[in-house]
Amino acid sequence: VNLAHISLSMLGGYVMVWAMDAAGVPFLVSLLLAFGACAAFSVLLERLVLRHFYGADDLTQVLLTLGLLFMSIASVAFIWGPAFKPVTVPSWLTGQFSVAGLQLERYRLFLLVAGGLLTLVLVFTLERTRFGAMVRACVDSRRAASGSGINTDGVFALTFALGSGLAGLGGAMSVNLLSLDPNFPLRYLVYVLIVVSVGGMGSITGSLLAACLIGVADVLGKYYLPELGGLFIYLLTVIVMLWRPQGLMGRAA
Repeated sequence: VNLAHISLSMLGGYVMVWAMDAAGVPFLVSLLLAFGACAAFSVLLERLVLRHFYGADDLTQVLLTLGLLFMSIASVAFIWGPAFKPVTVPSWLTGQFSVAGLQLERYRLFLLVAGGLLTLVLVFTLERTRFGAMVRACVDSRRAASGSGINTDGVFALTFALGSGLAGLGGAMSVNLLSLDPNFPLRYLVYVLIVVSVGGMGSITGSLLAACLIGVADVLGKYYLPELGGLFIYLLTVIVMLWRPQGLMGRAA
């Protein structure tokens, strides 16, 4: 249970902004740098801190990673300052174009395509590759996987690095819409928890489905009943949790 992943998303955003502004790195290259920086940093975090708590109960893991989240907020404010950081995207991703009479934003379509491709790659990796089988085996029974000759420590470290790199990449791609400042984790942590809870722990497809449902419910609710604000997100979450406590595509405990 890692609540600090949202802090890695924030780190990815700051790495991207720094790379583009201070080093003049192109936008797409800065996204790769955000992925690599967050993955590398997470290896140190996993080796030095988190690996000692794999056997701890959920509450201990929550409190530990929540503490890391608040530490990340203070660290970012100290290094980059408390002000919002503007993000500049290339001209080919700005503006709108018309499709069947609809005005669509280029950057939002870019996010949709990139998110879809990443989902396909992740699902294929976990379900159809040897590495994915090793990850699933380590999650289901670490002792049995270790007895079968799998280097469980290495699998956990690599998996955590990949997940953290993707968190940083997601943060870097989203800051153009969500804005970037040290309070980024506090604003969006609840949404991350809702997506994972509704989708189901350990299910990438479930998280994607939950994100789509919650996003559509939020936009429709604010459009037709703006006085209710984000009520529809929480209403949908409560309905799903009452119907399927393990999430839409999660496995029952």
